[in-house]
Amino acid sequence: MQFHKYDVVIVGAGGAGMRAAIESGQRTRTAVLTKLYPTRSHTGAAQGGMCAALANVEEDNWEWHTFDTIKGGDYLVDQDAAEIMAKEAIDAVLDLEKMGLPFNRTPEGKIDQRRFGGHTRDHGKAAVRRACYAADRTGHMILQTLYQNCVKHGTEFYNEFYVLDLVLTPDENGNPVASGVVAYELATGELHVFQAKSIVFATGGAGKIFKTTSNAHTLTGDGLGIIFRKGLPLEDMEFFQFHPTGLAGLGILISEAVRGEGGILRNADGERFMERYAPTIKDLAPRDIVARSMVQEVLQGRGCGPNKDYVVLDVTHIPEETLNAKLPDIMEFSRTYLGVDPVTEPVPVFPTCHYVMGGIPTNIHGEALRDNENVIPGLYAAGEVACVSVHGSNRLGTNSLLDINVFGRRAGIAAAEYALAHDFVELPENPTTIVEDQLSGLLSEHGDERVADIRTELQKTMDSHASVYRTEDTLKQALTDVQSLKDRYERITVSDKGKRYNTDVLEAIELGFLLELAEVLVVGALARKESRGGHAREDYPNRDDTNFMRHTMAYKQGSELASDIRLDYKPVTFTRYEPMERKY
Repeated sequence: MQFHKYDVVIVGAGGAGMRAAIESGQRTRTAVLTKLYPTRSHTGAAQGGMCAALANVEEDNWEWHTFDTIKGGDYLVDQDAAEIMAKEAIDAVLDLEKMGLPFNRTPEGKIDQRRFGGHTRDHGKAAVRRACYAADRTGHMILQTLYQNCVKHGTEFYNEFYVLDLVLTPDENGNPVASGVVAYELATGELHVFQAKSIVFATGGAGKIFKTTSNAHTLTGDGLGIIFRKGLPLEDMEFFQFHPTGLAGLGILISEAVRGEGGILRNADGERFMERYAPTIKDLAPRDIVARSMVQEVLQGRGCGPNKDYVVLDVTHIPEETLNAKLPDIMEFSRTYLGVDPVTEPVPVFPTCHYVMGGIPTNIHGEALRDNENVIPGLYAAGEVACVSVHGSNRLGTNSLLDINVFGRRAGIAAAEYALAHDFVELPENPTTIVEDQLSGLLSEHGDERVADIRTELQKTMDSHASVYRTEDTLKQALTDVQSLKDRYERITVSDKGKRYNTDVLEAIELGFLLELAEVLVVGALARKESRGGHAREDYPNRDDTNFMRHTMAYKQGSELASDIRLDYKPVTFTRYEPMERKY
């Protein structure tokens, strides 16, 4: 075991983690732990843009942005957090520009902006150009820019260090205080203990619960799983977003920017069917509405292809030079993975699991909560792993890259200020015990189940029973399947017993997190007997504000994998916008 001591430890080197590191690294001694090389983090896969009411191209203001965020989230958004995000969006974009991010420009030299789903002017009257972008590689550019600035400020990175446990030390009242993390070094198989005054979780999402997903192989909910196993809550985990335009059969993302530039969704009859579902902003409706509309077209027999199981995205009317200039990666993805040239033929698309709206509950400073009221001293979270609830039950496109910059910055500042004001907390006597037991259990010969088989069956049942549309019966089937797979997981065997770069052990650990998080999703979805945002119940098709205008808080009961889940609820924060019918 090796021991390290830092003021602030940040777990995850995506956009949120590195934005936090830029702030904390200038104030305190900071380390960033990441299971990937930083520029391989999933922020780099974000394509379309980062929104801010700059009003560079047409009239806009932060209040309209706030309203769109709240309405887009089907009113489950905490409105104080949404106001902060919309207000601070402008400086967040300008900060990135000053750091060197090469945004697309208008002829006058200003940052260019384009339309994106759910973003409107005058509180919903028409679509507005709000998304700042760097072609269709905005996330990639943000990731590179943040990493370069972390290097500039001397941030210390521990690459390919997989954090497996959060160390909490009880205070004099028995309440948890963050004191460190335990990490597994992939190159050596050694365990490292990092003692810290402040810890920021920025580990991303958990899209690999599903088979059809835009998420990378590494998005396995590690941070979420670690927090949940500590008996701490996860908020609103039933709300997963299915991005409308994944490449059919593959799930690889085709950015909403395509529709922002004028792309049109069509069914087998060639009809622009979104005119029926969202007559005002059509193809630029929020993602949950577009995804459900696409599924409805297929279910009603208007799907395309030999199996009538997808719709198409048509950009053949857009000049080729515009497509090549503003959407180069999308063009290449279509040609490479489907053999379809968007210049001359429509692209087959269907919804793909994209983003988890829920996560570690935090306040507006990024402080993690242990219940509805109390924070865990020294523990922070930001980005997709966190739930400050600016996304409610459905995230608007481009608000994710905004979220990681606004709340990554806030978490980094708050973590540094806490570290400057507090001393180190003593670690428990044997901080690595839990991880040692976990690793020895996986490496022992105690069963004949294969990790890949269980993961495949998990993803299959979640795709079939808990994706865009859900019912009591499908969710109960998913729950039965997941619990059966958890039993089988107790009998897995890992063939590689070595220490160096043992990816078999890594994937076994990740599968454990996925199984627990899938169960949290299904239990929350069963209890939420309404349809709201990304959670669509066919047996409860309407939104029920009387009974379900509240956040779900899920707690693990007990320490074993098979433990029960307890649900509690937290009120939604309102400021100026009362719930109304969600028309577009």
